[in-house]
Amino acid sequence: MVKVVTFFLIGMAILAIFGRLRFPRIGTGRGAARCPSCGRPLIGRGPCDCGGKA
Repeated sequence: MVKVVTFFLIGMAILAIFGRLRFPRIGTGRGAARCPSCGRPLIGRGPCDCGGKA
């Protein structure tokens, strides 16, 4: 049982390493839209909670 878990964890680590080599910037894509005042990421089309007063 310990061998199976160990091999599984080693396999997952190897897949993670190859995934990072193949897609190093996944998640940052086109660059998240940020509020020019406070720098928070903007979600949706509405204004930032800071109201541009930061």
